[in-house]
Amino acid sequence: MSETVIVALTTFFAVIGPIDVAVVFATLTTQNTQKERRNIATRGVLIGTAVLLLFAFGGNPLLQYMGISLAALRTAGGILLLLVAIDMVFARSSGSTSTTDEEEQEAQESDDISVFPLSTPLIAGPGAIGAVILLMADTAGDPTEIGLIIGALLGIMLLTWLLLLIATRVDRVLGLTGLQVVSRIFGILLAALSVQFIFDGIGQSGLF
Repeated sequence: MSETVIVALTTFFAVIGPIDVAVVFATLTTQNTQKERRNIATRGVLIGTAVLLLFAFGGNPLLQYMGISLAALRTAGGILLLLVAIDMVFARSSGSTSTTDEEEQEAQESDDISVFPLSTPLIAGPGAIGAVILLMADTAGDPTEIGLIIGALLGIMLLTWLLLLIATRVDRVLGLTGLQVVSRIFGILLAALSVQFIFDGIGQSGLF
């Protein structure tokens, strides 16, 4: 039980990146009032949570309908998370957990960033969606395991919302160096978890 919680918390923290999201949020809302930032943060987190919960409970039935096996899901999900982890370790920006240059330019021209790019792709990006589907698939329908996964997801979303409320202070305290240190630490942990997912998927595939 404790292992499930630790794996889920580590994975969600890495792929959602609450600190990264807060820093980007601070950059994109410099012209907004405190009340506007709070409203944007709340809407963005609620929408992002709804998207991830939708994939948490609807992702596996969709994959089963498409004939995708759990082994294939674990292998593909592990590869996707490994790519995210590599970007984190080498402090590179990608569309999996952050906005592209084009997306950030579009966001700066928008008055309300709660839906785009805050809720997606910053919060509910491809990495987070893949992770929640993969972790839910690993529960094998166990209600306790499902509850722990969802609890971990909601905990990280709550942390994300709290950090968004103090985003400017987070950006000022951590700075670029601090942000990259945190990112690299969780990137290494995510890399190990993703490789384990790949091993499990290949092992269950029956290819060897």
